[in-house]
Amino acid sequence: MAEQYAATDKRTGLEVSVTGDFPPHPDDRVRIARTTTLFTRLISTILSTENETMRRERFLAVETQLEMADALIREDMPEVQRLMRQTLEKMGITPDQMDDLAKQILDQLREQGGDEPPDALPPLDDRGPDDPQPV
Repeated sequence: MAEQYAATDKRTGLEVSVTGDFPPHPDDRVRIARTTTLFTRLISTILSTENETMRRERFLAVETQLEMADALIREDMPEVQRLMRQTLEKMGITPDQMDDLAKQILDQLREQGGDEPPDALPPLDDRGPDDPQPV
């Protein structure tokens, strides 16, 4: 039987529901709840943008970042690179500038003995007061 998580943005009242067959592990359910809450807040913030042009630009930026996250999760590195290049080009960075930047990063990694993994990001708190509850 399908389950549902719903999140409501307190500022605007916007509600987003996610329905499906969810994994039974409590950590997975917490991640579903947190992701639903974050998405709801994000969409609510964009929708509250009064300037239509800015609102559309914000939607496009979020769409691109979600596409990149999807490609990263699928480990589709050519797609990640394409999306990254597209994003940088929209920011006015030329392909030559991108190549120079890539060379600088590689040189710095070599100088630092690039075998060491980068510092891990701190974990998100499991739940906050705005996190959705199972429906």
